[in-house]
Amino acid sequence: MTARLTSRSSAPVRQSSVRAHNLALVLHTVANSTDRLSRAGVAAATGLTRATVSALVDDLVAGGLLTELDPPPRTGAGRPAVGLALSAAGPAGLGFEINIDYLAACVVDLTGTVRQRFVEYADQRPSGAGDSLAALGRLAARARLAAEADGLTVAGAALAVPGLVAGGGLVRVAPNLGWQDVDAPEMLRSVPELADLPISVDNEANLAALGELRAATKETQETSPTFLYVSGEIGIGAGLVLDGELYRGVRGWSGEIGHVTVFPDGRPCRCGARGCLEQYAGQEALAGDEPLAASALGIALAAVVNLLDVPVIVLGGAYAPLFAELRPGIEEELGRRVLTSGLAPVVLRPAALGADAAMRGAADTVIRAVRDDPAAWLRR
Repeated sequence: MTARLTSRSSAPVRQSSVRAHNLALVLHTVANSTDRLSRAGVAAATGLTRATVSALVDDLVAGGLLTELDPPPRTGAGRPAVGLALSAAGPAGLGFEINIDYLAACVVDLTGTVRQRFVEYADQRPSGAGDSLAALGRLAARARLAAEADGLTVAGAALAVPGLVAGGGLVRVAPNLGWQDVDAPEMLRSVPELADLPISVDNEANLAALGELRAATKETQETSPTFLYVSGEIGIGAGLVLDGELYRGVRGWSGEIGHVTVFPDGRPCRCGARGCLEQYAGQEALAGDEPLAASALGIALAAVVNLLDVPVIVLGGAYAPLFAELRPGIEEELGRRVLTSGLAPVVLRPAALGADAAMRGAADTVIRAVRDDPAAWLRR
């Protein structure tokens, strides 16, 4: 029997596609190495020829993505190899966040270092979407200008919002802000300093989970962790990371843990239901009764663990600085309600990035896009 070739398998592989793949391979190899790799080391790790690696590295250095390090002191015969590292002076990501009681923006370079950070505290609920986004745009513009004065080139921007986001960055609903069907990218581009940037939008808990994923991977070198990130603000959201990948759900709206019912027929919620977690463990409720908030969190989190068998729960936002106070009450409920608590207790820990996780994660999506497709950056 003669095998039938599909259109995909018979399509020619263009030289530009091979180059793009190899550029990304070299960049990722350097970025993920715990050693100071030389060009020869990259060739050995990737299987590419030394000549090919040398040409690709030259392009990546010229494009500001890699930098060459001074060789270590000579200890034997021969010339010591020059090491390679991600460049801290090339492309950077602009991340910004709008939440109920603050606006925030930061710039993160290719190495993951925060180079600029601005936060303004003010209740956003009295403001309409237009006024809030205009104020956020001005704050983000300050961050971009400061970063460019520091020699960086902002490659793009990403916005974190406490709501449900559809394709194209349309915020379908952000109940605690009073938003519905808000075209956030279009409004932000009205700020002259942002008009030329690609701007993406995502749920703040999703982006915070991505920020924590990068932090956890960098610290432990574990490439495929699984955890639930819980963002404690006036509203409560969650981001679920499964084997190193963010789980978004069919429509991208997963993670609304704040509207899990913890006390049936309890307090009315802005969503129209009663007894939602947000009404007992949101930031405003938390200030009034920490023990009740911890208990409510434990009840909701136990349901998630029983359903999904998540081994690690990360508490972020307002929960991170109160972790020591909240932990006993949460763990008491987890121990009582999780079926497998005696076999494999859930690990509970505070967010490594604290309250900055969402805007850090937003900036990191821009950086990851450059690292995943350096050829597109070089074409710019």
